[in-house]
Amino acid sequence: MLGVRGDAPVKVPDGPWTGFASARFLPDLGALRFIGRAITPAGRPRRFDARFFTMDAETIAHRVDGVTGPDAELVELVWMPLTEAKQLDMPAVTGVMLEELDARIADGFGHDLPVPFYSMPRGRFRRELL
Repeated sequence: MLGVRGDAPVKVPDGPWTGFASARFLPDLGALRFIGRAITPAGRPRRFDARFFTMDAETIAHRVDGVTGPDAELVELVWMPLTEAKQLDMPAVTGVMLEELDARIADGFGHDLPVPFYSMPRGRFRRELL
């Protein structure tokens, strides 16, 4: 399928992006901000190596209703102030990343800010900047 960026056609693979391309919307990854990376300590039943990203909601060009629900990746999508989000019941690492986000916003929300990497090599907590 061909999408449109400006006046030039853009090849779009079949799948989730076809609906956006037909509505003349394509992703702008330049709006994404890398917040941090975290690796779950060894020995935990569920491990992850996650990267956390965010973007300003004002950069959303088009919203599609009905894409959240029990069979979707997101069960419920709700926009709320950061202070309220920090009060939710969530994994500790998510709360840490919300604190990182708050600090990044205070520092200007730029792409050039250092990004924290959280890990626990040999049982010792480590936070280093990338």
